[in-house]
Amino acid sequence: MTNRIYSIDAMRIIAIAFVVLIHTDPFQGVNEYGNMINFGTKTVSRFAVPFFFITSGYFFALKTAHRDSATYLTKRAIKLVSLYLFGLVLTIPPFFGVELTRAELSGQSLRATAVSSAIQYLNPVELVYYGTSVSEILWFLPALLFSLFFVYLVIVIGKPRYVLPVAVCFHLVGLLGSTYTMFVDVPFEIRDALFFGFFYTSLGHTIYTRGWEASKEKSRLLFGLVVLFVVLQFVEFYLLGYPLRGEPFGSYVYAPSYGISTVLLSTSLFLFLLSWPTLLADTPLPAWGTYAVGIYVTHPSVFAILRAMRDSLESMSYPIDWMIVWHLISTPTTIIGALAVYLLAHRLRLIEIGGSHFPGEPWLRKRRSN
Repeated sequence: MTNRIYSIDAMRIIAIAFVVLIHTDPFQGVNEYGNMINFGTKTVSRFAVPFFFITSGYFFALKTAHRDSATYLTKRAIKLVSLYLFGLVLTIPPFFGVELTRAELSGQSLRATAVSSAIQYLNPVELVYYGTSVSEILWFLPALLFSLFFVYLVIVIGKPRYVLPVAVCFHLVGLLGSTYTMFVDVPFEIRDALFFGFFYTSLGHTIYTRGWEASKEKSRLLFGLVVLFVVLQFVEFYLLGYPLRGEPFGSYVYAPSYGISTVLLSTSLFLFLLSWPTLLADTPLPAWGTYAVGIYVTHPSVFAILRAMRDSLESMSYPIDWMIVWHLISTPTTIIGALAVYLLAHRLRLIEIGGSHFPGEPWLRKRRSN
């Protein structure tokens, strides 16, 4: 295997495009065919977030194989915290502005709205652990941090073989609480580090430590499995979302965060990428993978602004949400806008691509050096 896994680097930018696609909801609500399309895009896109957890777990194991894991985890934690703070700094102004605008238009007290929003943003559990106090989209960063810590904790207590089995137990609870709700009612949030991220992070960690990497000769087989599990995920979500609920297909969009087939799809995809490390090496995609995390962190604020513009036009009797062109351009516009914001922040030395993302630290560091 080459030192650099180009296939995984390339998949980062592809996966982040699917993440944005989940959030922009193209064609949802246009008509029943639009709902069908949206169901399809969301179903296909569900591999994206598990891919990032698996990748982080894999490289956690790889980079700590011959070095102190606590040191690596500390450095990783600092980077994740800096990314999260950067995301909050970008996201709070547009989200806060939207709340105040809605309050003004509906005749509500601006002061009361500001206070309630501030209380919500500062909710310690939502802010620190779930990552949903400002925007639900940012949940991934705290979830990844805690997932890595859970993996580290199991290893530290001397039970590295039990990392994946323990995580599987929690993930089963997550599946029951999110997708298979007909069996049991789980009265707490399950799309978090413990019930979701921990499993996929431990899966990536186990793939490396158990040596599950496949050879290039098995890449065709693995690709075939990827296609098979994509189809299986369609079948699983379709059955759960429509026939078992007695609803006609297209009447609404059924969009669970994950299912049993998601595990199979995500695992086979990651193993396929490992089996062909030079895949897409001759394209710009591996280099663009560097910007994936930046697009993720900046796209909530960009999309919030786009939605505010859409809502404003809707209030002026311009039915933009029913226009096909809006649904065609919303996702690429969000991605391009998020990348532009990320590059601008780097150019202004508010953050450093590949370095610190604590807002303003690169600028302060330069001033101190002068």
